Amino acid sequence: MSKRTSESQIINILKQAEAGTPVQELCRQHGISSATFYKWRERYGGM
Repeated sequence: MSKRTSESQIINILKQAEAGTPVQELCRQHGISSATFYKWRERYGGM
């Protein structure tokens, strides 16, 4: 994934987490840290 992640990509990742994909697996797949994931979830409200 590019250095900058688009808003639509972030929302897609958050939706995958809501669907039951483990956070660690998502982070590994998309090359992000868990801290980044949780920051996005806080910012975008877990859409």
